[in-house]
Parts: sequence; structure tokens; C-alpha cells
Amino acid sequence: MRSLIDVIRAGRTVERHHPWPRVAVDGDSWLAVAGLLADGQLSLRGLWGEPSRVHMAIGAEDGSDVCVISLDCPDRRFPSIAAHHRPALRLERTIHDLFGLEAIGTPDSRPWLDHGRWQIRFPLGEQRAAAAPDAPPYQFLAAEGEDLHRIAVGPVHAGIIEPGHFRFTASGEAVVRLEERLGYTHKGVEGLMAGSSVERAARLAGRVSGDSTVAYALAFSQAVEAAQQIAVPPRALWLRALMAELERLANHLGDIGAICNDASFALMHAHCGVLRERVLRAADIAFGHRLMRDVVVPGGLAHDIADAGPAAIRAALGEIRRHFPALIDLYDNTASLQDRTVGTGSLNPALARQFAAGGYIGRASGRNHDARRKPGYRPYDVLRFEVPVLDDGDVNARVWIRIREVEQSLSLADQIMDGLESGPVRVPLQSPAEPTEGMAIVEGFRGDILAWLRLDGDRIERCHLRDPSWFQWPLLEAAIEGNIVADFPLCNKSFNCSYSGHDL
Repeated sequence: MRSLIDVIRAGRTVERHHPWPRVAVDGDSWLAVAGLLADGQLSLRGLWGEPSRVHMAIGAEDGSDVCVISLDCPDRRFPSIAAHHRPALRLERTIHDLFGLEAIGTPDSRPWLDHGRWQIRFPLGEQRAAAAPDAPPYQFLAAEGEDLHRIAVGPVHAGIIEPGHFRFTASGEAVVRLEERLGYTHKGVEGLMAGSSVERAARLAGRVSGDSTVAYALAFSQAVEAAQQIAVPPRALWLRALMAELERLANHLGDIGAICNDASFALMHAHCGVLRERVLRAADIAFGHRLMRDVVVPGGLAHDIADAGPAAIRAALGEIRRHFPALIDLYDNTASLQDRTVGTGSLNPALARQFAAGGYIGRASGRNHDARRKPGYRPYDVLRFEVPVLDDGDVNARVWIRIREVEQSLSLADQIMDGLESGPVRVPLQSPAEPTEGMAIVEGFRGDILAWLRLDGDRIERCHLRDPSWFQWPLLEAAIEGNIVADFPLCNKSFNCSYSGHDL
């Protein structure tokens, strides 16, 4: 894309940043990129900070080109991207909470991750400040109109789920506005990463969002390998893909059942739960852990697949193939279920494009993007698979995208096991004499996960991980408008955004 090339030419390319360029720009170029984002010529992939610098990952809409631009902030201020492109808003608020960098011209300066409960303000910044003893209450946005009332839900919910607060403004049963308040599961991951060894940081990455431990470990590992210019053995690459597809299968099966359960159709929930359990048990046999945690590591894998693993996986895949078609028919032919899902929680395709929504949320609203294809990574370049896309954007469409992705993951798992060759599964890491930077974009089951890091020898100097939920949570607010309050659990589950992955 010409506009992206112009951005790169206008700045100073930073050395030892792989595999895509990082370019240091001035304030004018920074704002020029904001205009390109607002015009839809570029997509925002990530926005994060350092004590005196901000970084922004941008790319072409189809995902084929990626670039990081950086702006120094000696006065701890930078021009707001959100003033021109709203998907950057919560990311800018987070940068201020963590580093104390101020976005000039921002349309919303309220804190985001900082709930006023930290002992200090700007914990990762150069100039920390003492926290106020009594933080003012969070100011939710106002809604004007006759006969409006507010409903507060959470942060504690009626189930074993993570905390999040939802403030509804309703007219009767119809939702006029939904505003989210997140950050309750903030763990300080970026602070814990700084100064840690690569090995310890890899374990932390796999724990950012537990249902995506393989995807996060893969993104982190690919970023380390890109920084050190390491070639991972082919067998490790293929086994990584196998684990990623098993993780995708387990989560999609669980989600399909849970969505139906929120529509009061528990039978689907029970049957999908059985199939999900079969995948988790096969993963445990094959890789020593139901969620396959701590197996993907920088340089390859911590260990090879167990001898009994392939047979266990093939048996699980066979059971899904036998029983899943009947479940699809059950879903599609149950009128009371279709009445709840069809036309509910519709997401406008234009909004999906504006927020560069990935995964089943974006693909159910017409956005044809999958990081396995573009920018792409091995071994998906030699595997056959389709990326399902629909335009309806409702709960039903998000269910059908999951159904089709289950079918694709079954095929991919077979191809991987059929093409698996013998060989080593790990190579040693290096310890470069100078700092190096790496970046990776990996397709998790929710969408694209971004990992960016800077290595100083065998230590992590700085690491940023971006969950797809950063660009999906705001879209839930838009999708629920005009629906009834009782349909919120159904819409929320069809999005299934990560609290933990978002809060970091």
C-alpha cells in the first residue's frame, strides 16, 4: 500500500527490529497516520507505550503489510490518535494509566485500568506519583431522554467467570446505551515481564488468557525468534499448529454450547461439552496438559508429542466428526433457538472494519481477515483451509462462523498429522550483544494476538501483548443497542471477549 510506504520513507527505520520495520517518526507523521486510519486506508493493530515513547502497529486492511511507528515523548505528551480514530481510545487511556503519557486532544481522559486502588499512579512511567487516598467515582457517560433508567450489572457475576461491570441505560426493556468498565483483572503483566528471563516471560505469556495459552505462547515465542533471527525446526512448527487447532476446536465447541445454553437450550450445551472434553483429554495425553500450557517455548517445544498422542487425537477428531453434524442440524432446526439468535445483537460491517475486528466477530460481519493467511506464518502457508465469512453480523452468524471453523480445524489437524516429519523440536536461543526487537501476529481462536518485545541479551527489556478483545469489547456496546436487556447474556457470550487478556 502506497500510504504505508510513504510513512516508512518519512521516518527513520530502527535497526534490529524483525520481521517488519519499526520507524521513528515526528508528530506530523504521527498525525498523518491518524488520518489514514480514520479514512480506512490503514488498520490499527496495536498502540502501546514506554516511559518516554509511544508505539503504534499499523497495517493494510487485508493484513498483508505491517509496520510499527514510534514517537518520542520527551515532555510526556503525544497527539491523540483517538481524536481521529476511536478504536485507539481505550489503548490511549491505558498508556496514560501505566506510563503517565498524556494524549493531547483525546475525547476521553478518564482512567481505564487504574481504578484508584493502586498504591502509586503511573507504575511503569519515569515519574511515578502517589495515589490519591480517595479516588473520585468513575463517571459513566450520560444518556438523555424521557423514561430512561439505569441497570448496573457486575463486576461480580452469577457464575464462575471473570469480573466486569456493565452499565445499561434502558427505555423499558430496550437498551439505549451500554457502557463497560473493565480492568478488574489487571495483573501487571508488562511490569512482570520487564527484566525477566525469556523462559520466565514465556510462562507469563501463556497465562495472560488461560483459554488461549497456546496462541499467546506462540505469539511470544515467534516474537523472540524474530528478534534473534532463529529458525525453528519443521517438526516443532507443525506440532505448534496442531496444538493451536486443538485449542481452537475446544474453545469453539465450548462457545457453541454456551451460546445455546444462554438461549435456554441446555441440550446443545451438554453435547458440545462432551466433545470439548474429548479434545481436552486428547491434548492431555498428547502434550501432558489439558490446555497444553508451557509446551510452546521460544526455539520450538518444551517436549515432543507423546507416543500415544496421535492416536488419542485422531480418536477425538473421529468422535467429533461422527456427532457434530447432528448437533448442527439440531441447532439449525430448533425454531425456538433460531428465534433467539437470528437478528439478535447485529454488528454493522462498517464498524467491524473500523475496529479491525478479528476472529469470528469480524468474519461474521463481513471482515475477511485471518492472521494465518495474512501476514501469515508457517506451516499454514502449505496447508489447505478456508476462512468462512458472513455478512449478517448477528448471534446466529457468529455461531455459524464457529461451526465452519470447527470443520476447518478438523481438516487442518488431519493434514498436520499426515504431514508430520521426524526431527528435533527445539533449537537453542542466542544471546545477542546488542538489544534486538521482535514482533509477531498469531491467529488465536478469538482473532489476532500481537506480541512485541525488546531483548537485552537473554532478558526481556520490554514486552507488550495485545489481545483481540481490545478491539472487540467496544463493539459489544454497539451490538447490544436496540436489543432487550434479557438478550445481553446471549450477545455477550456470542462475542466471548476475554477479560483477563484485555486487562493484562
